[in-house]
Amino acid sequence: MPVNTPGPKARLTGGVTLIDVARVAGVAPMTVSRVLNQPGQVRQQTREKVLRAIEQTGYVPNLVAGALASNRSRLVAVIVPMLTNPIFSDTFQAIAERLATAGYQVLLGTSGYQADHEQELLEVILSRRPDGIILTGTLHTDASRLRLRAARVPVVETWDLTPDPIDMLVGFSHEQVGEQLAQHLLGKGYRDFAVLSVNDPRGLRRVDSLLGALAAHGVTDVQRQVFEGLPTLAHGREGLSALLGTAPRPLMIVCTSDTIAHGVLTEAAARGIRVPEEIAVMGFGDMNFAEHTYPALSTVKIDGRLMGTAAANLLLDRLNGQALQPAAHDIGFCIVERESTR
Repeated sequence: MPVNTPGPKARLTGGVTLIDVARVAGVAPMTVSRVLNQPGQVRQQTREKVLRAIEQTGYVPNLVAGALASNRSRLVAVIVPMLTNPIFSDTFQAIAERLATAGYQVLLGTSGYQADHEQELLEVILSRRPDGIILTGTLHTDASRLRLRAARVPVVETWDLTPDPIDMLVGFSHEQVGEQLAQHLLGKGYRDFAVLSVNDPRGLRRVDSLLGALAAHGVTDVQRQVFEGLPTLAHGREGLSALLGTAPRPLMIVCTSDTIAHGVLTEAAARGIRVPEEIAVMGFGDMNFAEHTYPALSTVKIDGRLMGTAAANLLLDRLNGQALQPAAHDIGFCIVERESTR
């Protein structure tokens, strides 16, 4: 028996509809709707027939119409600074995986550490009426804060802690990272320091905290270089090259990213400089390559996957009515000692 399928004209002018699927499956449109929305209420044989028709016709459910009916879009927007940094991609992957188990899709935007760019992204995102938004950091423009609070959309800020969150919060204290790094490295006997960073505001806060803690112990002559843009290996290589003419040795070089630290190790190897005997290197993030550099990189470990899962769980609890009050979750951090420090 031939099967009636929508022709090219129908696909071009209006797309395949639920009625088209019902016609191919030989069932009522209401049955197709039940298969999509309440499959447990449809007999298995009928359900399989409808699913075969959906596959045959290429039908895509109208989620906009469903969102209007249920007041839910089933969309969650996530904004990260960059995806080339494994630490942020790990967080995003964990968010996407957890939300998928609850039937949510993710809209991804990248801000490049620019609050103004984040504001532009949020204007577009809010027009799509997402059920929730997950942001990186707590530094936003005043307009973004005002718009997010006015929209009454559940928001989770990540990668930071603040006494004034927009809504919910998952992160760690950048100030404590700086303080504990200073105590750790001073305790290992280092007294000559240099710092390499990009102009990421959270990284700069770690640096300021590190320098303050060093100064409290009488270490004030710290060479500091700040690069524009996203962290690269080139920043580490250029930074070490600039330091070699002026800095004493042995020298402890603290980097605000494992990527920059990797660049320092690469330049040191190219010049035959011994690590950690002549220079020591400390990174940040414990990215997936950190323990495989030569020598293996000492760093500050942040569990990006844990952060992503925690953020998604907070958001889902709010959407399910289980967490109505603002919530904060400090995931902490730890210093990982490897071969690049003695």
